[in-house]
Amino acid sequence: MPGLLRGVARTAVISGTATAVSNRVSRRQAGRWAQQDAEMQERERAQAGMQAAAPAQPAPSPAAPPPGAADDMGQKIEQLKQLGELKAQGVLTDEEFEVQKRRIIG
Repeated sequence: MPGLLRGVARTAVISGTATAVSNRVSRRQAGRWAQQDAEMQERERAQAGMQAAAPAQPAPSPAAPPPGAADDMGQKIEQLKQLGELKAQGVLTDEEFEVQKRRIIG
């Protein structure tokens, strides 16, 4: 009988230790996930803020184009708007933005 009690006690100690370790790992992982969620939400808020702020600034009005260049000017303005959005989203660096802007303007 003493051997049986010793085996049961050993099993209880091992089981308790495993449970404690498992709980600690679970809490640590939950904390990491919560931190990742918070960081992702912060990034989304920053992007939403940048997108909301971009339309608030009116684009400078271009000089009156010649009659035949109206369609070409409209395309250039649209390309510049798209380029500005890419820069605001962080897809383009300042240097890349300037290079592409010069290419569009000609």
